[in-house]
Amino acid sequence: MLDRASTFADPEIVQLLKSRFIAVAIDQAYHRRQQDAEGEFYRKIAGQGPRRDFKKTTQGLYLATASGKLLGFNNNRGGDRIKALMKKALEQFQPPTATPIEAGPVDDRYHAPLPEGGMVVRVQAKILGGYEPTTDYWSKIYQDSLSRDNLWVTAAEQEAMVAGRLPPSLQQRLVRFHLIDNTRGEPQMWKAEEITSLDLSLEKGLLSGTVHLETASGNRGYKANLLGHIEHKNGKITRFDLVAHGQFWGECTYTPGAPNGKFPLAVSFTLADGSDVADGVPPKGSRGWVEGYLQP
Repeated sequence: MLDRASTFADPEIVQLLKSRFIAVAIDQAYHRRQQDAEGEFYRKIAGQGPRRDFKKTTQGLYLATASGKLLGFNNNRGGDRIKALMKKALEQFQPPTATPIEAGPVDDRYHAPLPEGGMVVRVQAKILGGYEPTTDYWSKIYQDSLSRDNLWVTAAEQEAMVAGRLPPSLQQRLVRFHLIDNTRGEPQMWKAEEITSLDLSLEKGLLSGTVHLETASGNRGYKANLLGHIEHKNGKITRFDLVAHGQFWGECTYTPGAPNGKFPLAVSFTLADGSDVADGVPPKGSRGWVEGYLQP
């Protein structure tokens, strides 16, 4: 969140990335574990930096040559630091002699393709109020942040919606993995038993209902109303617009700084058209557990 609104919003950094670098975004939690050519190449680069214990996070920004020589590393926020790092790397850069890497077998444990015939729905969440006023630059970024994730819908679930049914599998996936406050980091997903109540219906293209999610301790929860529209043509879903709006409370280990008490949270769902490269990113809830995410 912080880098997106600061470092990667800096026009000079964006121009350098477009003209002097090849930008690559990966999930280091996967790549440091992958037993394939991609994983080996990433570990070669990261192993030259300060985070070379691949049993722990290697998160950061790496600048490297095509041969895998590390030219710079930083995991601190702030555009000025990154600009200085990029310029220093360019000064050090010498065109390498890089041997093409044989792709070889792919480690299927860390490659999660969209199921055949599946559909991608873009998901965004935003806190609509409740924060204490602040003049702190970084806190303000968190308070104004808009999260991004993808919901996967299987071919069978699309067929069911075309026929006017809202499959229980889709209902469960939508609320457990996507009705979350991920505006400040990576929260825990809801457990099945934390769905206190769920009442959704699909009538003549109108999707509506309510949901109540809450942990056993009561320290985190979400009560929301849902309203949306689903349209189809020639057996294909052509519109999937849905909004969940309600009161959220609590936070997780990696999402500190939530507003005190209950606060308004909205989560929107919109059918992806494939125009955004981020449409190809697997859902956060599927990380390391695709079968569980897609379970019927």
